[in-house]
Amino acid sequence: MHRPGIPQWGTLFALPRRNTLISALPRSLLATLVGDSTRPHAGHRSLEEGRYRIFSANPHPLQAMADDLTIIVPVYNEEESLVAFFRELDPLLSQTPLPTKVLFVNDGSTDRSLAILKEQCTARLPQCAILQLDRNYGLSTAIKAGIDHCQSTLIGYIDADLQTRPIDFLGYLPHFPEYDMVNGIRRKRRDRLVKRLSSKVANAYRRLMIDDRIEDTCCPLKILKTSFARQMPFFTGMHRFMPALVQLQGGRVKQVEIPHYPRHAGTSKYNLRNRLIGPFFDTLAFRWMRSRSIRYGVVQPPA
Repeated sequence: MHRPGIPQWGTLFALPRRNTLISALPRSLLATLVGDSTRPHAGHRSLEEGRYRIFSANPHPLQAMADDLTIIVPVYNEEESLVAFFRELDPLLSQTPLPTKVLFVNDGSTDRSLAILKEQCTARLPQCAILQLDRNYGLSTAIKAGIDHCQSTLIGYIDADLQTRPIDFLGYLPHFPEYDMVNGIRRKRRDRLVKRLSSKVANAYRRLMIDDRIEDTCCPLKILKTSFARQMPFFTGMHRFMPALVQLQGGRVKQVEIPHYPRHAGTSKYNLRNRLIGPFFDTLAFRWMRSRSIRYGVVQPPA
C-alpha cells in the first residue's frame, strides 16, 4: 500500500516504528540477541569532536526507521561511467533497509548519457527515474532541481564518476535521526596531485573564513533531511557549502570517513580555475549571507 510522502514511483517496504520494549532492554541482552555491535563496519569511521569511534559491523542497527530515501545523481556527459555506476548501484538497492529511489538529473548531456539512463532505469523500475533538464546549468542547479522533485524524508547525493560508491550510503543511515546531515571525508584521495592540492587549499581557506569545521565539504556522498534541504538558500556554487548551510539552520552534521577511488572513466568537469577562484568568491558570498541570515525562536505560538 502506498504510504503518503513516498514518491509514486514506488517503495520497497516500510519498516515498523521502534518497539519501546526492545529499546528498553539492557545493552548486554541486545548484544546477545543481535550480535556484537563493537566490531568496525569496513571502510567507515566516525569523526566526532576530533575523536574516532567504532560502529557496528551490521550497518542497520536495531532501530526501526520510518524514513525513506531519494538519492540524487547529477549527470553531465558521463556515458563512459554510467553502465558501471548502475552495476555498483544494484547492491545498495538490494540491501538498503529504507524504501529507496534514485533520481538521475540529466544536466543537458550532449553524449549518449540520456540513452544509457533510459535503458538502465527502465530495467530497474520503479526504483530509478530520470529528470531531464533543458540544457546544461551546472552542479548546483542540478542538485537544486533534484531536491525540488523529491518527496522522501531523506535526500542523498552522489556523483556518477564512481570515485565514491553507492554502497557506502549504508554506513550513513545509523546516524539518523540523531543528526540532520551526514557528510563524507575522503581521507585517502585517489586524485591527481594538482586536484588534491587545490582541494586542500580551498578547504583550508573555507574553514578559516567561515569556521564550519567541515573537513571535506565537497565530498560527493551526502545524506540530509529533506526538511533542511528545502530551506537552504540556493545559489551557484552552493554545492560547496551544503554542510554549512545545514548548520546555518541550526542543524547537526556528522562526518564519516569513506573510501575514495580513482575515476572510473571519462574526464573531470573541473579545473584549477573553478576549484580555487570560484570557491574564493563563493566563500565571501556565504559569509555575507550568514551575517544577514534571520533566525528566531518561538516561546508560545498564537492560540
